Amino acid sequence: MTWHDDQERRDELYRDPYPLYDRARRAEGLTYVPEFDAWLVARDRDVREVLLRAEDFSSAGALLPDISLSEAALGVLPRGFGPRPTVVSSDGAAHRRHRAPLNRGLSAARVAALLPYARACAEELTDGFAADGSAELVEAYARRLPGMVVGRLIGLDPADVPAAVHGGYRAEELLFRPLPPEGQVAAAEDVVALQHLLDGYVRDRRAHPRDDMCSTMVAALAPGDAELTLEQRHELVTSLQNLLIAGFLTTSALIGTMLLHLLGDRRQWRMLRDDQSLVPAAVEEAVRHDTAIQAFRRTTTRPVTLAGTKLPAGATVLVAYGSANRDEERYERAREFDVTRPVNRQHLAFGYGTHGCPGSQLARDQLRLTLDLFLRRMPGLRLDPDRPRPRMRPTLIHRSPQALYVTW
Repeated sequence: MTWHDDQERRDELYRDPYPLYDRARRAEGLTYVPEFDAWLVARDRDVREVLLRAEDFSSAGALLPDISLSEAALGVLPRGFGPRPTVVSSDGAAHRRHRAPLNRGLSAARVAALLPYARACAEELTDGFAADGSAELVEAYARRLPGMVVGRLIGLDPADVPAAVHGGYRAEELLFRPLPPEGQVAAAEDVVALQHLLDGYVRDRRAHPRDDMCSTMVAALAPGDAELTLEQRHELVTSLQNLLIAGFLTTSALIGTMLLHLLGDRRQWRMLRDDQSLVPAAVEEAVRHDTAIQAFRRTTTRPVTLAGTKLPAGATVLVAYGSANRDEERYERAREFDVTRPVNRQHLAFGYGTHGCPGSQLARDQLRLTLDLFLRRMPGLRLDPDRPRPRMRPTLIHRSPQALYVTW
């Protein structure tokens, strides 16, 4: 099998991993998937076990790239910062050190204080297309709102947010999508530009702290008031880049999939329109049914047995949140999307255990305000019947429609 064939097969699995998940949940033990070079952990109980055994299943390789970079791209990246371990790719005390400032910066009070800004941004974006009668919502809305919100959280100047979001998407593209050599170089240059933008904020907040997440992270990861060392700048830029990308990539994807499934079943959209008390349930059902982060890798730190399968030290497992969220042993009619399902926040869309997403409430709030806004301003919203059914992006870390053409 050629590299191209392997990539095609992997993209096919990324676009629709659910048949593979179904087979893996029914199989005895774990299923080895060559395209991922990993053992697939598909059942809810097994996923939860892995996530609670961080000492046996390390997160150090959680975000290993799918793509080998060209020498030309590798020549560009050293002009920037990183890579360094982040909250996603660290364990134990190191993880707790990275996690602490995120917990403070994403406290319930801070998230609540962000919501008026998020609503104002959502209204402004909707003003840009509401009178047109049609729109492509991924570019017009889903890719923009979360970037504006996380930019505000971090403390970015609104004028810098588009460049920051662009750089974040380019980082994901560079590491997880096949690009020609010249495309890799261009993406690497965009990533380096993002890193230098963030480094400017890091150094400014050291000199002039503010009430924002950037200042919180600088104070936590580089305590004191001395000039930041180069190593501290590397770590802070890497951590801020991770926060930025995690903050908009997954929420953008969830907005897209939530609208896709609601509008793909007009009956359920009408139910929401007629009874908006169902909105919280619709949000939880959307993130359970088709979650943005489908899976993360973990690496065994010693020989272990999981689901009856013996694994050596150094084995890679792919912990499939998306599969666990459709486990028939945990959810009745698990494959169905149903906004009348009782509200259940015990799904795994935002992780579980020590690596549970600290920004889950901010994501939920953006989904909820999006539904409230669209139901009020565009109650007749529907998928554009003249366009083909949306196609999903070939990725496991921000599963979403590539485009979402709608009319109203």
